[in-house]
Amino acid sequence: MRRQQRCYQFTSAMNRRQMLLASAGGFGHLALAALLGENAFAETRVVNSPLAPKPPHFAARARRIIFLFMWGGPSHVDLFDPKPKLNELSGQSLAGASVGSGRKDLGLLLGSPFRFAQHGESGVWMSELFPQLSRHADRLCVVRSLHTEGSAHGEALLRLHTGQANLVRPSVGAWISYGLGSENESLPAFVTISPPRGHGGVQNYGSAFLPAVHQGTAIGSAEIPIAQAKVSNLVNERLPRVAQQEQLELIQSLNQQHRQAAVTDRGIEGLIDSYELAFRMQSAMPEAMSLSDETQATLDLYGIGAGPSDNFGRQCLLARRLAERGVRYIQVSTDYTWDHHTKVKDGHIAEAAKTDRPIAGLLEDLARRGLLEDTLVLWGGEFGRTPMVENGDGRGHHPQAFTVWMAGGGVRTGLTYGSTDDFGYAPVENPVHMHDLHATLLHLLGLDHERLTYRQAGREFRLTDVYGNVVKDLLA
Repeated sequence: MRRQQRCYQFTSAMNRRQMLLASAGGFGHLALAALLGENAFAETRVVNSPLAPKPPHFAARARRIIFLFMWGGPSHVDLFDPKPKLNELSGQSLAGASVGSGRKDLGLLLGSPFRFAQHGESGVWMSELFPQLSRHADRLCVVRSLHTEGSAHGEALLRLHTGQANLVRPSVGAWISYGLGSENESLPAFVTISPPRGHGGVQNYGSAFLPAVHQGTAIGSAEIPIAQAKVSNLVNERLPRVAQQEQLELIQSLNQQHRQAAVTDRGIEGLIDSYELAFRMQSAMPEAMSLSDETQATLDLYGIGAGPSDNFGRQCLLARRLAERGVRYIQVSTDYTWDHHTKVKDGHIAEAAKTDRPIAGLLEDLARRGLLEDTLVLWGGEFGRTPMVENGDGRGHHPQAFTVWMAGGGVRTGLTYGSTDDFGYAPVENPVHMHDLHATLLHLLGLDHERLTYRQAGREFRLTDVYGNVVKDLLA
C-alpha cells in the first residue's frame, strides 16, 4: 500500500496549548480550560468586541440620539420660519440680487397659507400645523440657518446621513457605533426604523469601510407599515435554537481560524461579531419590537390607533423602547411624502397630521421617564423648500437654507438660533453647515469629531472630513 504524502510547509510550530492537549491524554489542556473558562470567553466576547461600550473622549451630555427624518424636504417657511414679507409680496418676482444670488430672476414668490404664532415662555415660532408639538416649545432648540449642498434628493440624503455624496462613507449612526459601542450586548448600537430604500438606500445607514457590525440594523422600509415590518433574517424557522447555536459555533470556529491565519482581516472580524450579535438578537429584538406590554394611555399618547398618526406613532414608540434598552442611535423615517412640488398646502397638512401627535408624545414620554435629559431628539429633512412657487401651488428643493430642531440631550431649551433673509432664501445670521451639525451631534455624545477617525487607504477618515465646527451656542 502506497504511503500518503503530506506537505507540512504551512504547519506552524506547536504552541503551549497544543502541547498540553497532546500530552498525558489532554488532561493538562482540560486543567487550563477550567482555569481560563468563562473569563477567556468573556474577554473575547466583551472586551475585544467592537460593540463593547467605549468611554467618550470627554464628558457626554447625551447617551443616545433619536433622529426623526422627514424624507422629502419639509418647507421651513411653512413650518418654523415665518416670513411676513414673503406673504406681502406673494406673486411678485424675486430678484436674485436681493438675496445674494447671481441669477437675475429667481421666480415668483409664494406666500405661506398657514398662520404662525409664538409658543411657550420662550416664544418659539411655529405654524398652526403642529398644535401638539407647540406644547413642547420650551423644550426645543430650533436652528433656522442650516444649509448644505445638493439640490437632488440623492445627494442631499447622502450628505445628511454620511457627510459626503460623491464617495461611499460610513453613516452617522455607524460612526457613533464605532466610537461608543453598544450599551446592550443583545441589541445593535444603531437601528434604523423604516429607512428609505431610494436616494442612497443602504448607504444611508451603511458602515462602508468601518467593520460590518456597525452598519445600521434595518426594521422594515419606508413604504411598509411598521406593524408589518420585521428585521430580515432574524429568525430561522427551520432549525431549533440548540441546533442554531451548534451551527454558529462551527461557523465561528472556521472564521476564527481564518482570522488567525490572515493576521488582520477587518471584514472577517466584522462578520464574526455580526453573526454573534444576530444570534443574541433573536430573543432581544422581538421583545423590544412588541408593544403588547404598553398601556392604553401610552398608545393614545403616541396617536396609535388614531388614523393618520398610527404608523408614525408606532415608529416613535418603538424608538423609545430601543432607547431605554441602550441603543445608541435610532433613526425614524417617514415615507417619501414631504416632497411637495405641487399642492404644498394639502401635502403639508397631511404630513403634519401623521407626525405631530407622535412626536409630541415621544417628547412627553421620554421626559416623564427621565430619558429626555440624556436622549437627544433631532428633527429634520434633507433640505428645505423654495420661497418661490413651482407648478402653480408647490415649492422646489432648497438646500441653501432650512430648519431643524433638537430637544433634550444637552442642548439649550426654548432657543431659536440663526435666521434667514426676508424670504427664507439664505442664512443671514449664524449659518450652520451640515458638517457643523454633525460635529455638534458627536460633541453632545462626548466625541471629538476631529479625533473620531478610522485609517483607510493610507489616510485618516472622519465623519466631517476636513470641515465642521461645534456650534457651542446650542449647548446647554
